[in-house]
Amino acid sequence: MNIKQAKDDIKNAVSAYLTKDQFGNLVIPIERQRPIFLMGAPGIGKTAIMEQIAQELQIGLVSYSMTHHTRQSALGLPFIVQKNYGGEEYSVSEYTMSEIIASVYDIMENTDVKEGILFLDEINCVSETLAPSMLQFLQYKTFGRHAVPKGWIVVTAGNPPEYNNSVREFDIVTWDRLKRLDVEADYDVWKEYALAKATHPAITTYLDIKKDDFYKIETTVDGKSFVTARGWIDLSDMIKLYEQKDFPVNEQLVSQYIQNKKIAKSFAVYYDLFKKYQSDYQVDKIMEGKAGKEIVERAKAAKFDERLSLLGLLVDFVIGKTREIFTADGAVSELMECLKLMKYDFTLDPNPLDAVQRQIAAKEKEIKTSKMAGKLSDDRKFVLNLTITYLNEQADEMTKKGVETSDAAFKLVKVDFDKRKKAVTKNAGEAGENLTNMFKFCEEAFGTGSQELLILVTELTVSNYCAHFIGKYGCDEYFKHNKDMLFFERKKDILQEIENLNNDLDDEDEDSDEDK
Repeated sequence: MNIKQAKDDIKNAVSAYLTKDQFGNLVIPIERQRPIFLMGAPGIGKTAIMEQIAQELQIGLVSYSMTHHTRQSALGLPFIVQKNYGGEEYSVSEYTMSEIIASVYDIMENTDVKEGILFLDEINCVSETLAPSMLQFLQYKTFGRHAVPKGWIVVTAGNPPEYNNSVREFDIVTWDRLKRLDVEADYDVWKEYALAKATHPAITTYLDIKKDDFYKIETTVDGKSFVTARGWIDLSDMIKLYEQKDFPVNEQLVSQYIQNKKIAKSFAVYYDLFKKYQSDYQVDKIMEGKAGKEIVERAKAAKFDERLSLLGLLVDFVIGKTREIFTADGAVSELMECLKLMKYDFTLDPNPLDAVQRQIAAKEKEIKTSKMAGKLSDDRKFVLNLTITYLNEQADEMTKKGVETSDAAFKLVKVDFDKRKKAVTKNAGEAGENLTNMFKFCEEAFGTGSQELLILVTELTVSNYCAHFIGKYGCDEYFKHNKDMLFFERKKDILQEIENLNNDLDDEDEDSDEDK
């Protein structure tokens, strides 16, 4: 299965394991909850999907790599206690709490999260001294005498033996206590994640052209060479920072993340070509509706590889714009909730500034506790930080103007809120015009109903930011071409069904001839 299917399976299993009956007891008791074992090659996205699941289910996440643990840290340190049995004293070994189990209790103690996922990575690489204890843990969810708290689901992961020399083969008894999912690299599925993460368009368009370069592990005379999904994401982040600082992006940088000489060189060459397209096509002018005939004619005459690069540039521009609106929308919504609370607080507190500071403290606490619990997404973190920035600016303005009364304080924050809401609406209007201009350009350059427009609609649909924007503010051109895409996909399905039916009929005819 691919990583998206694995994510859905794990999410469903976690939800099922957390289901309680009318008395508040787990429907599937802890000892019968098979820990999920995610088997897949390194860098495929196993840890990333665990973070996504925790964020989507709004439960906690505690992650550990088992290769870092000794028997003592996993089970706890032994100590001697005296116990009385039948009137006689005996010395008995007990254990301090496992570091792993203690971490879960710490999360529960310091946040409001009572349910979550305990994710143990590289569990098939545990040390020899710890291996015998793993069977007990997998069945009873205990390390030493200390159990995983009720409401915390165990998910494990590991690499196949061919990728890791430290792997220990599990026996049938161990496998029979696990819910095993085998995951393979799948570029098309990864691209959905990549677009949602606003991965650099040079990477996604390069891999659209050369899908075989997405994931590769080889053993050569020079040793192992490899390319992983993690490597492309990390390279994307670094390219963006290098571009901001005007540092050169070259083969030397690429090879630090893409550790296959041939692929690193190929991408470095493509990146230079991509930057040339970025300059030649003047994407800003296309989005403003000011693309000249020369640019349109070049796009018409371009080969498909060049067209893909251009589409990547256009989609990246739109994702950037809609992401700004997504976060600003979120911060304005947060500010609205703060405004409601402050309106009440202003009437009670003799110092209106204290009411604003309380809202700032509440947002800072949410960031701290959600991060500790492992359920804070990057988008949520950005929205909260942006809200804190807005509130701090309101507090500074109050101090600057010497606001002391509740009426004056509320008027100031209300004016500030209205100004920010108006700015979001204005930016959304501009983004809507950008989308319209982009579709018009593509229609002129590639033709209505072209595969380029279908690709464009597909990639806009996959992006969370674009989907949020179009769902809230609309875009007639998108809905028009989305209808074309759905018709095109249905037509393909019908043709495939006809082909399958014809194949079945041919097989029946062959069987009939053989019977004769």
